Amino acid sequence: FVDFPREGIVFRDICPILKDPAALSAVIDLFEEHVRRNHQHVDLIAGLDARGFLFGPLLAQRLGVGFVQVRKKGKLPGPTASVAYELEYGKAEAEIQKDAVAPGQKVLIIDDLLATGGTLYAACELLKTLQAEILECVVIIELKELRGADRLQPHAVFSLLQF
Repeated sequence: FVDFPREGIVFRDICPILKDPAALSAVIDLFEEHVRRNHQHVDLIAGLDARGFLFGPLLAQRLGVGFVQVRKKGKLPGPTASVAYELEYGKAEAEIQKDAVAPGQKVLIIDDLLATGGTLYAACELLKTLQAEILECVVIIELKELRGADRLQPHAVFSLLQF
């Protein structure tokens, strides 16, 4: 969608995947295959608000691991850790519950799209404050021209589609 959510942005919509059960299953199959092939041990999947919440629990269930939320500020109860970050079209703040991840746990971070890397970078920073071991960031779509993966170094990025 051109000029959404503001002028100059081309929004890549993943909603067609969600309404097609075969497509959704294929996405989760591909993520599961990648994770099982590349990571011997995963403790948790951390999903980013809000679209990481759609794919993360499905992948976590397939892998037999837990799922934790990285949310927009003010949405989680109890003590939280937070970090401010910039998006390609504004500023935001992300939070995670302080007891969501134990030190040393191996975590995969999942979201729908990697653009400039702001949201995923914030999630990495939050998980580092909890002393998690970040295994990789996984996304459905990566917009290569925006070089978001560079911002996430040294963390690896796996994307199903690249534009």
